[in-house]
Amino acid sequence: MRFDGTQNYVATDDLKVAVNAAVKLRRPLLVKGEPGTGKTVLAQEIAKAMDAPLIEWNIKSTTKAHQGLYEYDAVARLRDSQLGDERVHDIRNYIKRGKLWEAFTSEKLPVLLIDEIDKADIEFPNDLLQELDRMEFYVYETHETVRAIERPIVVITSNNEKELPDAFLRRCFFHYIKFPDRETMQAIIDVHFPGIQKMLVSKAMDIFYDIREVPGLKKKPSTSELLDWLKLLLHEDMPLDVLQNRDPTKAIPPLHGALLKNEQDVMLFERLAFMARRQGN
Repeated sequence: MRFDGTQNYVATDDLKVAVNAAVKLRRPLLVKGEPGTGKTVLAQEIAKAMDAPLIEWNIKSTTKAHQGLYEYDAVARLRDSQLGDERVHDIRNYIKRGKLWEAFTSEKLPVLLIDEIDKADIEFPNDLLQELDRMEFYVYETHETVRAIERPIVVITSNNEKELPDAFLRRCFFHYIKFPDRETMQAIIDVHFPGIQKMLVSKAMDIFYDIREVPGLKKKPSTSELLDWLKLLLHEDMPLDVLQNRDPTKAIPPLHGALLKNEQDVMLFERLAFMARRQGN
């Protein structure tokens, strides 16, 4: 099995190498990068390319590692025992399988996505070390060991919100998705908007990359936000000269809400526009 990108996902050469190395080694692929650079979509496209089922575990701040293995609902069992339900005699009726259990017992080799692992507390990665390394875990309530039929392809994403433990990093194959350069971005746009006017894309990218270079920007616009902006420009049938002959005293681009996502950045651009007007006078 080799991953060479898909029709819907433009993968750089170094990303292809990373994916294929992780698949070969059957090590978890840890993918970092700015939000909006396609980390989550990567796992989805790997599954499509390899015709594999995708099992997604979306991590939240309250997620605990054991939830990925299984959860035992003791409260439900107690309630059923009080009601005289026959189900109480089999404890398996109260065990809910987690995403790792699903991946370990899948009849077809799956892709397991552990999405945004850095959202959980610092102990979360450590609590998964043994299970991801040995590909097995013990269920205390039923006294059974769940072992992976075949080591699943594991993709773990992180937005770098917190550092991951060294012991966890040692067990992963790491890749950082760099922000796309203009050539790669053009290829991504061509996938999503085939036949789009080249001049419109060129001017839009000029503005987009200029915005990303503004000092003091709290949140730089991402690839997904550029695609949203282009979609709006096309939908609103924005004349090309609006982008070509943009007034420098109006620093905020048209439909800027697709690119600027907080009031601090909007105010920053308004100040830049004010300063440009003063210098013009």
